[in-house]
Amino acid sequence: MVEEKLAKGNLRWLANFNEIHRDYTIGDITFPIYASGSLQERGFLLSRLFSALVTPRYKIHFFFYTSTEVDPKFLRKMILAFKNKFGEDDWVFLGLTQSQPLGKTTKEAVENIADKNIGVAVYSLAPKETVTSNNVLGRGLAKQLKLTEAKFEAFDLPDYLKSFVLILALGILFLIFLYFSGVQQAISLLTLALMTIFSLIGGYPVYKTRYHTTLTLTNKGFQLQKGKKITEGKWSNYTDATINITPNYETYIRLHSIKETFDLPLSRAGLTRRDAYNAIRQLIKKK
Repeated sequence: MVEEKLAKGNLRWLANFNEIHRDYTIGDITFPIYASGSLQERGFLLSRLFSALVTPRYKIHFFFYTSTEVDPKFLRKMILAFKNKFGEDDWVFLGLTQSQPLGKTTKEAVENIADKNIGVAVYSLAPKETVTSNNVLGRGLAKQLKLTEAKFEAFDLPDYLKSFVLILALGILFLIFLYFSGVQQAISLLTLALMTIFSLIGGYPVYKTRYHTTLTLTNKGFQLQKGKKITEGKWSNYTDATINITPNYETYIRLHSIKETFDLPLSRAGLTRRDAYNAIRQLIKKK
């Protein structure tokens, strides 16, 4: 989930991360995810110019680590490893998750981190607690890195084209109606070009309200939204999951229960097959 957030730019308010590593090692510590980037903008010319002239050229590092329980001594070891590896002007974000409730010593160790260039946020997934270092980076990380749910969505070109063609067809019918009503200028290269541009723009809201797919996963269940239609389910209602591929080569996770099956779209939600399948299987087994 964290890797998806980084790749899709969901943490861009922290930095523009442009490189992601798996199993990155510093000393004898291996982090499942490490991302690096900067504060420099990658948008239009004016944004880049403003960024080049005004934005500080800090290097930004994001680390993510999981554990059954965060040990304060191990946390201090991580921070020392960061200080030895990176420069004084580098910013480091450290996200930690543990399955156990946060202990008093862990909370105090995180809150007492004095280095202003290292922001730490620790999440307990069982009671959904969060503690952050008492600095700007720590609070900013906790605000952007939300781990209570994973939300996935992707732009689907075939469905958008359906919306575009629908608007275009209705527009052409309207022009034909005007033409036979006596408006001879209704059909021309100019009006057809304008109608095409209007359809390109007007097709997007139709696509969003009718076809766009959003899949949200939590530790308790899922929410599937297609357009305005919303379907919710709980992992406890299902016994197994399999990968299903349609004749059009679209990939789904098929959830099995005693009475029925339900398909979660992967391709349309922008999910990778392997990671999604493994995660959903684990959620069903932990019900």
